Amino acid sequence: MSHEREDIDTLLQWCLEGKQTAQMQVYNRYYKAMYNTALRIVKNSAEAEDVMQESFLNAFTKLHTFKGEVTFGAWLKRIVINNSIYHYRKQQKNKEVALDDVLYKVEDNDGIASDHVFTELKAQKVMETMNRLKDNYRVSLTLHLVEGYDYEEISTIMNISYANCRTTISRAKESLRKKLTNV
Repeated sequence: MSHEREDIDTLLQWCLEGKQTAQMQVYNRYYKAMYNTALRIVKNSAEAEDVMQESFLNAFTKLHTFKGEVTFGAWLKRIVINNSIYHYRKQQKNKEVALDDVLYKVEDNDGIASDHVFTELKAQKVMETMNRLKDNYRVSLTLHLVEGYDYEEISTIMNISYANCRTTISRAKESLRKKLTNV
């Protein structure tokens, strides 16, 4: 057994005994690699940091399940990858409409866009355009995009079938896109 392997085994034993200094040493040894792994999957620095922190917490709380069949680094990396995939999928689910693709760019007198003003104008334009949609489109989009309800919840609220709900929201998004690009 290599010296490094003995060292990590000792640290892990101390972690199991609840020694925080050992946890910090394990963290310091692996955090850069785990952050980079998470970043490659979630593609967002802050999200990767969150995933990495959550993964270390998971690893330390489940350390008693580590059997040593693979190296600790490989076991930890698997936790990071699983958490990263979960967070990436969650983020993708929340990104259904890319409004930047359909809105015009507003510029200052200098030709430089003011991010804050631009964002407010986009939001205002979207809300005004949503108000011009048919009632069932407006309600379903508001529930989905603004309030964050999922299709099942919206179908219950609007008293329509799940399939009808998905179709209505899809058509509402398309109608909103068309109205925003034709303005």
